Amino acid sequence: MNYRFQNLLGAPYRGGNAVITQNTNLISPVGNRVSVTDLVKSQTLTLPIQSSSNIRHIAASPDGVFLLTVDDNNRCLFINLPRRVVLHRITFKHPVSALKFSPNGKYIAVAAGKLLQLWKSPGFKREVFGFELVRTFADCNDKILAIDWDNESKYLIVGSKDLTGRLFFVDKIKGSYKKPFLFLGHRDSVVGCFFGVDRKSNRVDKAFTIARDGFIFSWGYSGNDGNHDFVDEVLEDKPPSPGTPERYGEGEGGSVKKRKDFDGREGGFGEVGGYLSGGKWELLRKDCFMQAPAKLTACDYHRGLDLVVVGFSNGVFGLYQMPDFVCIHLLSISREKITTAVFNDLGNWLTFGCAKLGQLLVWEWRSESYILKQQGHYFDVNTLAYSPDSQLLATGADDNKVKVWTVSSGFCFVTFTEHTNAITALHFMANNHCLLSASLDGTVRAWDLLRYRNFRTFTTPSSRQFVSLVADQSGEVICAGTLDSFEIFVWSMKTGRLLDVLSGHEGPVHGLMFSPTNAILASSSWDKTVRLWDVFEGKGAVETFPHTHDVLTVTYRPDGKQLACSTLDGQIHFWDPIDGLLMYTIEGRRDIAGGRLMTDRRSAANSSSGKCFTTLCYSADGSYILAGGSSRYICMYDVADQVLLRRFQITHNLSLDGVLDFLNSKNMTEAGPLDLIDDDISDIEEGIDKQTRGNMGYNLPGSMPNRGRAVIRTKCLKIAPTGRSFSAATTEGVLVYSIDESFIFDPTDLDIDVTPEAIDAALDEDKPSRALILSLRLNEDTLIKKCIFSVSPVDVPAVASSIPYRYLQRLIEALAELLERCPHLEFVLRWCQELCKVHGNSIQQNSRNLLPALKSLQKAITRIHQDLADTCASNEYMLRYLCTVSNNK
Repeated sequence: MNYRFQNLLGAPYRGGNAVITQNTNLISPVGNRVSVTDLVKSQTLTLPIQSSSNIRHIAASPDGVFLLTVDDNNRCLFINLPRRVVLHRITFKHPVSALKFSPNGKYIAVAAGKLLQLWKSPGFKREVFGFELVRTFADCNDKILAIDWDNESKYLIVGSKDLTGRLFFVDKIKGSYKKPFLFLGHRDSVVGCFFGVDRKSNRVDKAFTIARDGFIFSWGYSGNDGNHDFVDEVLEDKPPSPGTPERYGEGEGGSVKKRKDFDGREGGFGEVGGYLSGGKWELLRKDCFMQAPAKLTACDYHRGLDLVVVGFSNGVFGLYQMPDFVCIHLLSISREKITTAVFNDLGNWLTFGCAKLGQLLVWEWRSESYILKQQGHYFDVNTLAYSPDSQLLATGADDNKVKVWTVSSGFCFVTFTEHTNAITALHFMANNHCLLSASLDGTVRAWDLLRYRNFRTFTTPSSRQFVSLVADQSGEVICAGTLDSFEIFVWSMKTGRLLDVLSGHEGPVHGLMFSPTNAILASSSWDKTVRLWDVFEGKGAVETFPHTHDVLTVTYRPDGKQLACSTLDGQIHFWDPIDGLLMYTIEGRRDIAGGRLMTDRRSAANSSSGKCFTTLCYSADGSYILAGGSSRYICMYDVADQVLLRRFQITHNLSLDGVLDFLNSKNMTEAGPLDLIDDDISDIEEGIDKQTRGNMGYNLPGSMPNRGRAVIRTKCLKIAPTGRSFSAATTEGVLVYSIDESFIFDPTDLDIDVTPEAIDAALDEDKPSRALILSLRLNEDTLIKKCIFSVSPVDVPAVASSIPYRYLQRLIEALAELLERCPHLEFVLRWCQELCKVHGNSIQQNSRNLLPALKSLQKAITRIHQDLADTCASNEYMLRYLCTVSNNK
């Protein structure tokens, strides 16, 4: 029951800018969440923090500790990355188009519409309001698109839609303010502007401005050492007026900025206008990337290597050596717009993101090799399947693709693309190396996960659309239910021949499942029945369970003694499949009730749509059941007591429809909901699609009424065979929840004598067996592990034999967790071996109850075996050489 959000799969990137911290950590926005990928360990995790809507801009502090995120509603979160907590929140009054931390980490530059704002960066200390607005520059005439700082946090260069770049001096100057220096000559919006530095002095000596039409301007600065006549001249422009407050934005022309430091001191470096005062900027050269009519959509500059990377709306990217404009690489990623391009700190890795494809690439440009290549599903995920050892998770979606993910790392390692229509069902075979997929294209395909190929295809005499799929325990028979002919087809796995066609249903067969204990097949259909079939005897339907409404899905309890199905009226029915009796009914309409859609004319409470469960899944021990549907909730019910234990809200993202129960009446106009009125002319302005997946023909007649605004729903739920986690295929992607035992106190056998002090006393008296049993009774994770390590290797067999059977499951779970995290591999494996020797008979007799714990142990051992095998295989010749050398000596 104590599950918490762990990770988000199926969507590595969905728009916004990516950043790299500490040279190897890639941070990218995914909807309203933030994903952090360790490029060295090849692991990705999603922060348990949600923004109010889709995140569009992020910025990381120079030390990589703080992260700033801004969403579509201009709401900003200030996050502590190591702790994964939100420290401060603020809402900006204007749309934010860019933001960046200063190199010293003290300030944050924010492009809020036409304004350039300077905020003091909050810290770790507790403050009522951590953000402090220090300065506002109102010199730009249109939206600011790009910001860059110099190394000493004294100067800012910004590019805007008014075709200019501007150079600001951030310190205040007493009694004077001059407009910033203008970099002119562009014929389109300035989407990138960067400082170049002199390698000896580490100070700015050049600048680059990049326009959206594919031109880059190189500017050089020539200093005027010791000559401050120009500065004095500017100061004499306006005599001091003690009684008049400062008014920013006054004065004509000029290229120098003289301001006061934020502490009230006069501007630093011993110069009134900073080290760029009194000199002259000049245009050195103007170069074109020659990609017309494509527009430049992303760019970045690396100061150390003097390299510029640019991405275009046609999927092409280029890498150029500056200031000579030498093309190093010019390659194409896809045909879609590149929405982010960024260097890492060392400059050897390039990161590219494509929002429309959900694609994220990290490429090493010197060796021309991929460090990371991830792409999510283009459309919604329809179905999930866990491998028997819980290591892998397969997903199938409307984009005709099957992807297989490693659960622990969150990475997709293989994509199968042979299907020609949407994937509707997936099933892992018991041997862990074979995956089955059913599709609307009329085929069921078997995939080999060792050779990554489609080794068998099951078809029917006439084309059918398959919507459900299952295989029996032995893996000999495969069954698939159809959408159009209402039949169930049965094939032989070995030969691929069609063995039988089960007829009898009068509606689409959307649910199929074999009993875990015998060869009885259960099927559910929209004809308001659940039927049981004896597939091997070929007798047709053995029994029929009638319902009053359409049956949407069916599932067996892991022990095979109970059957659960959900109906269109929002009820879950529990049947005894042996006696054919209805055991319980859960009324879930109120629990699953969804929010109000933008186009709904009635309130959520009065709406009847979506108040039913479309997917069900039993827990590993069968004590509770998970249910989901067209709602933002996943409900967890206790089966025995038929009570709601918990509701998981899968998202708080207001960019999706159905999240709010009550809509704001201010947003309703005569022309319909305000959010659905398309008054955005960025398509015309940019000449390319917007940075979303939304614009896909929804304006055509007969298309979706709310312009394709995604509706939050859960399409599939699956619990891992270990019982330690479950996954939900939702509109946001595949959400993975895992058990969190960090704050749960759940003693197994509590007594007045069972205390941490008693455990410590037993350890002091050198009684490891008694200490371990006491810790298992107390069920405190840290104490159990402490007692396991207190046993010497010689005493492991004796202590293992003294453990009572009722504590065996908890001990196996602790050993499985230790195997995944601790370095003492041989010691923990010795424990596992002795437990199996001593309690082998008890484990075999009670394998059903111990199955989740044993699966966890198997998963941990399999993962370590794979790691060791990979290490030994990659060092095979080195090991041979060392053995040969030692033998020769």
